[in-house]
Amino acid sequence: MRLAQTILATVAFLYALQWGQGFLVPLLLGILLAYTLNPVVVTLERVHIRRALGTSLVTCAILLGLTVTAEMVHDEFSNIIEELPEAGRKLSRLVASTTSGKDSTLKRIQDVATQIEQATAGKQPPRKPTPVVADGAHIKVIDWVWAGSRGLLSFLSQATMVVFLVFFLLLSGDTFKRKLVKLAGPSLTRKKVTLQILDEINTSIQGYMFMLLVTNVLLALLMWMALQFIGLENAGAWAIVAGLLHLMPYFGPLLIVCALSVAAYLQTESLQMVFMVALASIAIATLVGTFIATWMTGRIARMNAAAVFVSLLFWGWLWGVWGLLLGVPVVVIVKVVAEKVEGMQVVAELLGE
Repeated sequence: MRLAQTILATVAFLYALQWGQGFLVPLLLGILLAYTLNPVVVTLERVHIRRALGTSLVTCAILLGLTVTAEMVHDEFSNIIEELPEAGRKLSRLVASTTSGKDSTLKRIQDVATQIEQATAGKQPPRKPTPVVADGAHIKVIDWVWAGSRGLLSFLSQATMVVFLVFFLLLSGDTFKRKLVKLAGPSLTRKKVTLQILDEINTSIQGYMFMLLVTNVLLALLMWMALQFIGLENAGAWAIVAGLLHLMPYFGPLLIVCALSVAAYLQTESLQMVFMVALASIAIATLVGTFIATWMTGRIARMNAAAVFVSLLFWGWLWGVWGLLLGVPVVVIVKVVAEKVEGMQVVAELLGE
């Protein structure tokens, strides 16, 4: 009976996480950003700047920085958007040339499948393989545009929620920290343990977010320099895209290589350019991700790589891209709590080094 109740509770908990994604993702993202920016506000308080004013200054500075960066690369992103129709035609011609002709790979696979079907079906008349249609006209571009517009509006609404949440969390200071310590109970030991948990979560999250900032900015700068040297158009925009994709551990570098390789081929239709861009992407992602990020993550989170990878698979399956971005901080918080709460040492041991 207890096992059945545990299974049902686990399934209900997973369903609640999936159902509440629209609320939980902005909430977690806002909390993580508030943890990251809180030291800046505290530093401003030490120089006699009131917390309300310091919070406003930090929020405005971040929004201003994002606006300036967007303005700097606005033309490059506009060029990429304007080139999308031509890129679609190039992809259509590439697919058509790959799937047409007597010796095409897909046709050979279809012929083999037909022969196997004839051998296993006895004397039934052979069926002609269905031809592969690669006509770009069959692609419903309006559906893609509509889906992209809805996704952009959803992203902007969630970003607005995150900005307001970060502002109010920074404005509240350590109010919630004091409330959680008070709710821990009258026991001095429990209050002490709660305070230790909150302090360790604060330190771990701040360290992890600082690591993300350093590594992704470094990767974007190195990628911009490399793409400029190679001669890829709109290098600044692609460098920003690479920095954002690298926020996803393990999967981000693979997406970077694929995206930049496709962009290089569509711009130049040269395999030499594709090879150079892919080689530069792999080299920079390996340098920043494998050496710098891994070293910093190991010192900050003190978790084994297998546990991190499995947690990324789980949160990616649960929340998609947002799960890949938030999976590691969530597991770091779980590990810190498990180390201090009695009965959860097994979880801490599985996640630890």
